[in-house]
Amino acid sequence: MDESKTRTERIAAKVRRKQRMIRVALGQEPADVVLKNATFVNVFTKELETADIAVANGLIAGTGTYQGHSEYDMTGKIVVPGFIDAHIHLESSMLSPREFARAALRHGTTTVICDPHEIANVCGTRGIDYMIEACANLPLDVHFMLPSCVPATPFDESGAKLSWRDLNVYFEHPKVLGLAEMMNYPGVISGDPETIEKIIVSQAHHKKIDGHAPGVSDRRLNAYMSAGVYSDHECDTLDNAMEKLRKGQFIMIREGTAAQNLEALVSLINPKCESRCMFSTDDKHPFDLLNLGHIDYIARKAVRLGADPILTVKVATHNAARYFLLNNKGAVSPGYLADFAVLDDLKDFHVSQVFKRGRLVFDGKEVADIPEPAIDEWVLNDVLDTFHMQDVTREQLRRDRALPLIGLVDRQIITHNLGFAERSDVDKDIIKLVVAERHHHTGHIGVCYIKGYGLKAGAIATSIAHDSHNIVAAGVSDEAIAEAINEVKRINGGVVVRGDDGAMDVLRLEIAGLFSDRPIREISDGLEHIKQKAFSLGVHHGVDPFMTLSFLSLPVIPSLRLLTQGAFDVDQFRYVEPIR
Repeated sequence: MDESKTRTERIAAKVRRKQRMIRVALGQEPADVVLKNATFVNVFTKELETADIAVANGLIAGTGTYQGHSEYDMTGKIVVPGFIDAHIHLESSMLSPREFARAALRHGTTTVICDPHEIANVCGTRGIDYMIEACANLPLDVHFMLPSCVPATPFDESGAKLSWRDLNVYFEHPKVLGLAEMMNYPGVISGDPETIEKIIVSQAHHKKIDGHAPGVSDRRLNAYMSAGVYSDHECDTLDNAMEKLRKGQFIMIREGTAAQNLEALVSLINPKCESRCMFSTDDKHPFDLLNLGHIDYIARKAVRLGADPILTVKVATHNAARYFLLNNKGAVSPGYLADFAVLDDLKDFHVSQVFKRGRLVFDGKEVADIPEPAIDEWVLNDVLDTFHMQDVTREQLRRDRALPLIGLVDRQIITHNLGFAERSDVDKDIIKLVVAERHHHTGHIGVCYIKGYGLKAGAIATSIAHDSHNIVAAGVSDEAIAEAINEVKRINGGVVVRGDDGAMDVLRLEIAGLFSDRPIREISDGLEHIKQKAFSLGVHHGVDPFMTLSFLSLPVIPSLRLLTQGAFDVDQFRYVEPIR
C-alpha cells in the first residue's frame, strides 16, 4: 500500500475518534464508561467537585451529567487521578515489571517513571531493552529515564559501561523522557567530559535531566544546576530542600524502603512550595508493597503528618505529570487520560477501585489479567546469564594486614570511617566484608571489616550490590563467606544465608541476579523467611540484613564503602590503602 495513503487513512481514523469524543462531550451519544455521582479532586482549583465523569476512547470526555454503556456509582467515594511515582528502580522491588504492575495497581498507581539503572549496570543496553519490552503492554504506564551513570563512578566494575553514544539511540523512543539521576555529581561539578556529554545529548533531544546530589550546597549546587540538572530526590533535610527549591529545582519527596525523607520534608506540601514537589519511592521492597502500599502510603502518611489532603493529591499526581511533560495525565479534566484511583476517603487513602484508560483494572479484590510480555529470546538469554566468575576460595579472602573498618549507622545507608581493624571479633561486633567481581572473570575481590551488623555465625551474601551488582558478603569466617558467595553464583543470583552448620537458605533472583518473575507473595515470603534466618544468626533487629549489605558497595554515599578492588573513601573520592 502506498505510504501516503496509509498515512491519510491513519489521520482519518484519528479524526473519526476525535469527532466521537466531541459528540460524547456534547452529550449527543453515550460514553463508553461513566463514573456517576463522582466527588473528585480538581487539581487546578484545589477543591472537591461532584459530577459524572464521562470516558470515551480511554480519555475523559467531560464532567457534568452523562450516560454511558457502562456506569459505576461513585456515591460516597473520592475519585483522584491515578498516582504517579516520579522516580523508581523497578528492579528494587525484586519483581518482574508484570508482577510489579499487579502490585502497584492495587494501590492506585497508574504511572511510574523508571530508571533501569540497576539492570543496565549488569547487562548494559540489553538490560534497557529487556525493561522496555517487559513493560510494553502493561496496564501500568512505565516511562523511562535513561541511566546516566553506568558505572556509577570510574572506580566501579560493572557489567557494562554506557557512553552517550550507547544512550543516544534510546532518546527517540516514545517512552523515554530523559536522563536519570546524575549520581556522579563530583563529575558534573568538576566538568568531567564524559559526564557532561550525556547531559548535552539529553538536552539536544529536549529531555529532562534528573539529579542526585545529597548535601550539595552553595556554589557546588550552582555548578551542578548550571550544567542542566532539573530535580533532586536526595534531600534529607528541609534546609537543603529549600535551598534547591529557591534555586529552581523540583524536589522529589522520597519515601521508599531504603531511604525515608517524608517526615523531614512534609512541610513542603504547602501552597507556596507544593507545585515544585512530587512523590518518589526510589526503592520499594515487596513486603512494603504488600503491607504498606505505594504512593497511596506516602499520601496517607503525609496527611497524618499534617499535610493538606488535596495538596497531597496534587503532589501525588499532577505535579509529576507536569514536570515530565506528560500533558494528558494527572488531572480529572476533559482531554486527559481516564486514569483514576477511587478512594474511600482522603484520610486513609484506601484504594477501592482503579481505572486505566477508562477500563476497570482493579475491582477492590483482584487485578485484571495481565498478559505475558513478548521479550526477544536473545534479550531474555542475556539477562538470565549474568555470572561470569570462578568460584571463590577462602584463601582468596585472607589478608595479613590491617584493613579499613566501616561503621554502620542505625537505620541509615550512610556509614562512618572507623579507621582500621586487624581481624574479625564478634564480641566487638566486627566481621569481614567482601565484594567479589562477577561480570568479567577478573577475580577481583575487595576485603575490609564492618562494625555494627551483629552477625555472630555463618555468612550472608547477595548479588544485589548497588550499583554495579557484584556479590557482596559478610561473615564470621572466610570459609562461610566463600561458600555463601559461591551459592549465589550457583543459583544465578539472589540472596543466601549460610548457617553455622553449613546449611543454605536462599532466595533466587534469576533475572540479572536482581529480581524474579515469580508472584510477589512468594518473593515477599521468601525474603522475610531468610531475614528471620539472618536475625537468628545475630544480625541486629534494627538492621535490614540484605539492604544494608547492598548499599555498602555504593561509592556515591558517604563516607566509606567497599569495592571490588578495596575500601573506598567517598569524601576523598579515592581508595584507602591498608596498613602494611
